[in-house]
Amino acid sequence: RIMIWSLIKIVLFVIIVAALAYGAAYLLDSQGGLQVTVMGTEYNFGPLQSVIAVLLLVFAVWLLFKILGLLVATWKFLNGDETAISRHFDRNREKKGLEALSDGLMALASGEGRVAMNKAAKAERYLNRPEVTNLLTAQAAEMAGDRRKAEESYRKLIENERTRFVGVRGIMRQKLAEGDTETAYQLAQKAFALKPKHAETGDTLLKLQANREDWSGARNTLSTKLKHGQIPRDLHKRRDAVLALSEAKEDIAAGRTQEAQESAIEANRLSPDLIPAAVMAAHAYLDQGKKRQASRVLRKAWEAQPHPDLAAAFAAIEPDETPQQRIKRFGALTRLQPDHPETRMLLAELNVAAEDFPQARRSLGDLVESEPTARSVTLMAAIERGEGASDSVVKGWLARALTVPRGPQWICENCQHIHASWQPVCNNCGSFDTLEWKTPPMSEVAMPGGVQMLPLIVGATEDRTGARGVPTVATRSDIEEAELVSDDSADSTASNRPETSTRQDTITAGP
Repeated sequence: RIMIWSLIKIVLFVIIVAALAYGAAYLLDSQGGLQVTVMGTEYNFGPLQSVIAVLLLVFAVWLLFKILGLLVATWKFLNGDETAISRHFDRNREKKGLEALSDGLMALASGEGRVAMNKAAKAERYLNRPEVTNLLTAQAAEMAGDRRKAEESYRKLIENERTRFVGVRGIMRQKLAEGDTETAYQLAQKAFALKPKHAETGDTLLKLQANREDWSGARNTLSTKLKHGQIPRDLHKRRDAVLALSEAKEDIAAGRTQEAQESAIEANRLSPDLIPAAVMAAHAYLDQGKKRQASRVLRKAWEAQPHPDLAAAFAAIEPDETPQQRIKRFGALTRLQPDHPETRMLLAELNVAAEDFPQARRSLGDLVESEPTARSVTLMAAIERGEGASDSVVKGWLARALTVPRGPQWICENCQHIHASWQPVCNNCGSFDTLEWKTPPMSEVAMPGGVQMLPLIVGATEDRTGARGVPTVATRSDIEEAELVSDDSADSTASNRPETSTRQDTITAGP
């Protein structure tokens, strides 16, 4: 509405100026002049005098309206309206102030920080409304890169109760940009106390509390956000589980075993598909001698998403069983998602430990061709070794492990940073609860030509015709050696690939 009215005034001004210019040109070109008769007296004006007379007449009319307005205000004042005269002058000041404020907002929206600051100063002179002009000045100063002026304006906003939250939040954002997280944390607490319904402030405080490992405070903040409807209930349960799990890890580090068990079980109850919570809850149940509850927790998590850590925890339930007993007991787990690559590799590992290499090959199936990973290819090397294949064949598989993906890993959804193990907070960008177990995108960096030639140099993976002596049985140490060779070689030739967490050797360990 303000923009339309400003446009109308500009158009009217242009029309009036054009009309005056046209009239002046017409009078100057005319032969005569302007004749005015007043009460029988004639006044003759030449062309130039006519133009001056018209301008003086317009000014006289404008002045007349101003005088009339002042007289009306004086009359009201004499009749008892004590503020009539002050309002008369304030209207003009307010009009100029609002115009300056409007121009300042337009300059701010246009990215002209310095212009907006000047307009804000002009608006303050006319309006005397610091709660409005200080905000405009602060934002304009931020845009212009004048942090000192911006902070000064935000501090002025803090002095007013109506604008205190805006001032605190503004300084908080400045401190975050400067990297002063300690001051930003204190300001975030104050801002959240002033306006707990503000979603952005709550998220900022939650992130800062998580980075400081203030898990108890973060849970209180999360509960407040749920109370004010700023977060869905299912997301609240998931993040509350992450915080409870973090509390459990802290309790373990401090030697508070009982509190750690309770927190881990609570985290699993809140989010049964959270893999680290399921693993820790299973160990908590095992410490309490509740093997059935531990098995149930792991099966439920495996059904949601198979993961090596779940299998390792499932193996820890019966650490002294034979490989054949382990294969039978793991059937309760592997039947849940039989076609999942993790299930197939798990079965292959179990059969390698039981020295049933043909069954291990059948369990692995075509995984090394359809979805090859360093782990599945290394398993194939162990199977070939156990079946008595030549060293060149085994080395060929290990060499191929250098050129295939590393498989699923913990990846931050926010910055795509890869972590060796699950963390509540991303080590790279500091985001809270953003790690997901998935396969990272393939690197666009070309692998060295020598790495791609390794399978041809050390041996072909399909060459099964070499001389075989007495079949060599792959032991656990052989598998570990193969995995170490694969991992060390991959790290030395493709350093841009992140490390992955090693699996616990309780999965395939024999008696």
